[in-house]
Amino acid sequence: MIGIFDSGLGGLTVLKEIKKKLPAYDYMYLGDTLHLPYGNRSDEAVFVLTKNACEYLFAQGCHLIIIACNTATAAALRRLQQEYLPAIRVEKGGEARNILGVVRPVAEEVARLSKGTVGVIGTRGTIAADVYVKELQAVKPELRVEQVATPMLVPLIEENWLRRPETKSIVRYYLRPLKLKKVDTLILGCTHYPLLLREIRGIMGTSCVVPNPAEIVANSLVDYLARHPEIETKLGRSRQRIYRVTDLNKNFVLLAKRFLGEDVSIDQVVV
Repeated sequence: MIGIFDSGLGGLTVLKEIKKKLPAYDYMYLGDTLHLPYGNRSDEAVFVLTKNACEYLFAQGCHLIIIACNTATAAALRRLQQEYLPAIRVEKGGEARNILGVVRPVAEEVARLSKGTVGVIGTRGTIAADVYVKELQAVKPELRVEQVATPMLVPLIEENWLRRPETKSIVRYYLRPLKLKKVDTLILGCTHYPLLLREIRGIMGTSCVVPNPAEIVANSLVDYLARHPEIETKLGRSRQRIYRVTDLNKNFVLLAKRFLGEDVSIDQVVV
């Protein structure tokens, strides 16, 4: 089983694209809606919450976990890979398991697309960590990277204000500095943001490429599984889809339907 983890429901945009590319596999989605948002929490707090989520998903039978949250990827992925994964592999008798994030595949693809100046929008935590700056310049050192923290977008999306004129005004306000600096490619550094993809592309105009990060992550996973048969062969293929959150209300159910474009059954769990 493949586990998809996010601080809320934004990671469903990633799962939606992954299911398109790899429909045969079993998936378990876990949204830590009880502690949303992660963007305003300390790195240590995000690490603990993300580690707890990974422990839960491994215990439920996942062999591969995608951290579909930019903030959690920035704050926790490296430590999880270096400190936590070796221990869990020993605990599971040396069985192959891994945890992947969403930042590196997006950075690699955008570095390939960009002509020289990349814009990044994301939560305060993602922007403060400079995670995309580091990854982009590791691939293409000559890139210039301009960042803008956009902390109001996740709450607006979670409140289903996607089509409200107030939301479009706020998006335009956030993007103005990046338009002035003439970025040629824009990274949506939060898995919620693809729900505003049409609006963002319209505001940035045809001179700026705004790829869907969820599609990039899905394509990257296809490549990863082809290169890692030791994990791929452990994954179930019964097309099972399980959706779980740490706090459940009617709005989350409506949001999940909107994120996935289909009706889903969601269970509340303790992590």
